[in-house]
Amino acid sequence: MKLDVDALRYLSKDDFRVLTAVEMGMRNHEIVPAELVDRIAGLKHGGTYKVLKNLLKHKLVHHDSSKYDGFRLTYLGYDFLAIKALVNRGVVAAVGRQIGVGKESDIFEVAAEDGTIMVMKLHRLGRVSFRAVKSKRDYLKHRSSYNWLYLSRLAALKEYAFMKALGEHGFPVPDAVDCNRHCVVMSLVQGYPLVQVKQLQNPDEVLETIVGLVVRLAEHGLIHCDFNEFNIMIDDNEQVTMIDFPQMVSVSHRNAKMYFDRDVECIFKFFSKRFNLSYQESEDEYDETEADVEEIERPSFSSIAKTTGFLDKELSASGFTRKDQDDIEKFIEGGTEQKDTTSSDDEELEDQEHTHIEATDDSVAENIDFLDLEDQEDAAASCNVSIQNEDEILQSGEKENSDELDDGDAELTKRLNKQRRRAIAASQGTRKALSRNFYKDKGGKSAHNSKIQRQSCNW
Repeated sequence: MKLDVDALRYLSKDDFRVLTAVEMGMRNHEIVPAELVDRIAGLKHGGTYKVLKNLLKHKLVHHDSSKYDGFRLTYLGYDFLAIKALVNRGVVAAVGRQIGVGKESDIFEVAAEDGTIMVMKLHRLGRVSFRAVKSKRDYLKHRSSYNWLYLSRLAALKEYAFMKALGEHGFPVPDAVDCNRHCVVMSLVQGYPLVQVKQLQNPDEVLETIVGLVVRLAEHGLIHCDFNEFNIMIDDNEQVTMIDFPQMVSVSHRNAKMYFDRDVECIFKFFSKRFNLSYQESEDEYDETEADVEEIERPSFSSIAKTTGFLDKELSASGFTRKDQDDIEKFIEGGTEQKDTTSSDDEELEDQEHTHIEATDDSVAENIDFLDLEDQEDAAASCNVSIQNEDEILQSGEKENSDELDDGDAELTKRLNKQRRRAIAASQGTRKALSRNFYKDKGGKSAHNSKIQRQSCNW
């Protein structure tokens, strides 16, 4: 999509107010009704329909009257909202030429107020070339409904977060400047994509640097998932810079090994074809007769230990679950504490209370285990004895537990005794089920009819 910002300077405050109203209405509507746009915009002197007509002329909104009269935001209108916000912040002052295009983004040159040249990346998910976003990316997570504008916004936020965190940890990435909606502003990398480079002075050193970046990312808990010659920039001094981060996942992802091996395979395959470099799979396959040929050992996912950092936890990378987060927090605090085998009887009773607090009529065996008698086999056999024997067992169990508990645990003892009585009643089936008519209104129509029938019988 061609970005023509000439119309941006001619749009008024009312135009941006109505454009923002359409954006807000698209949170709950695929096509926003014109009446809802008018209510959200709330223009003082009206004229919302006239403003919509002007926006429609510049292709900032799309009109749809198939089901009802409504409007939806286009990518160009979304671009204008993002650029306007960045201009108001003082981040961007001018938009230049397009310097790159991908399957899910467009890259433009922008200039700041002081003349600094930067890069503006506009995410455009939903193109014909890449529409399997729901299966290829995890932007939705637990959400079921979505639109392409919302997915583009999530992708931009994720890339900005990864870029900023990696830059703070010393990785060679562009400097993250700002982010708004589906737009990410970053510093300009003085270099060329690796795919455009035909010759290198030290290709083996460049390959070793790139492979070291893949391993270093894994040590920090991240996998790039799209680490190839298209997403690696190299300058005249053969300095490497990584780009494109929205698809990064955690090393705890279920497919982490596959993604890691794929990134490594893409790098070695490119250098093997372009610069005729070879590598060894493992130490066993290394041939000593070819010792004069420089070979770089290919890293394996199993040999990498994540000990450097926990960036996947900080950034909530894909595949990082809540359980992993709890385990890491315990590890940072100094490891999980082992359970004390000399715990008191009070703690054991409390654990039993939490475990068996939900006693049902069908789980008779669990209720008997909850009685905490001296011999569990005798307790299991006592299910079929008479009520008198069970009362004696209950009294003996209460006496033993009352002797073991301290004076301060009277409330706990009372709760345990109540649970034991419910278990005995459930095993004998002495609990009386309530009828369906138990909660009927006594003064209702049915009660009135019954009263009339009784009177007729008396006559």
